[in-house]
Amino acid sequence: MPGISRALQGLVVLACGLCVVAGADAAGLLSTKKGKGGSDVQGAAGTQGAQGAAADLERCDRPMGAMAVVEPQDFVTASLAQYGLQSPVGLIRMMIQQSNCFIVVERGAGMQNLMQERALAGGGELRGGSNVGGGQMVAADFIMTPSVVFSEGNAGGIAGGLGGLMGGRGGALFGAIAGGLKFKEAQTSMLVADARSGVQVAAAEGSSKKADLALGGALFGGGGGGAVGGYGNTNEGKIIAASFADNYNNVVRVIRNDPSLQRDVGTLAQEAAAGGSTKAGAVFNEGDVLRPKIGGAKLMKSAGDGGPVVGTLAKEDEMIYMGQEQAGYLLVESGKGSGWVKKILVAK
Repeated sequence: MPGISRALQGLVVLACGLCVVAGADAAGLLSTKKGKGGSDVQGAAGTQGAQGAAADLERCDRPMGAMAVVEPQDFVTASLAQYGLQSPVGLIRMMIQQSNCFIVVERGAGMQNLMQERALAGGGELRGGSNVGGGQMVAADFIMTPSVVFSEGNAGGIAGGLGGLMGGRGGALFGAIAGGLKFKEAQTSMLVADARSGVQVAAAEGSSKKADLALGGALFGGGGGGAVGGYGNTNEGKIIAASFADNYNNVVRVIRNDPSLQRDVGTLAQEAAAGGSTKAGAVFNEGDVLRPKIGGAKLMKSAGDGGPVVGTLAKEDEMIYMGQEQAGYLLVESGKGSGWVKKILVAK
């Protein structure tokens, strides 16, 4: 049977090559090296930029809005758990921050802790001047829902047949080699909705595929590995991460090509600094209706003490905050005219 003979010859060549690899591994040439390998999504990101991001990741000069990434549905996380993979949300959030195309806002597990801090502040438990309270969180402009649509590891049907033809130790060896040749692929989807209207504004699909030569215990004489899998050290994790990266690039292109979808937000450093002050005081938004905490509060012509007084406000007077703040004073419009009022003397 010439066809089978040629197939066996090919496997002999492959086995010899793998023996060389085994010898190299024994010499430590293939040992784990820190900072090497990993998935298509790796590195770090912060207010001063990204490090180690994939070269083909879409990048933006400025953010196009604030993005919240929600957890996938339970059946998705259950499917990923079969491959030793956790929720992909952390991976996706890092990728978004590395791209600088959106600001990532916390709406996941950390949200409970954020609300806990605010509850402590409301109960008077936090140190004075901590400035933790309402009106400071950045609003999410977009809600992203990721999902793994399809993933597969196909061992193929050649291994058992060849192993049976050879028999014995040789059959087990060739069965392990051929059985380890897998073609794995994954498809993912990302749905993006406008946080205010609930309308889906972007939908994209990503995919990836790779060949994986998994070497069985018959080759090196080792037992089944019990290592904890992950997106950077398992083939399933790597292809799903690559698929999400492809997916995210498509989402960026969709929103970048439609200026009407882009929102006005500051840079990550600016938005982080805006909430970083520990100076005590309420946070007001343009258009808020304010009232004096006491009667007799002065409405000043300029932001500062000692200048001309426009009028004196009664406790029941209403003011509209005009969105400007200087030297501890707010610019307001009231029934007694426009002017500046000391911030610590007013409340919503």
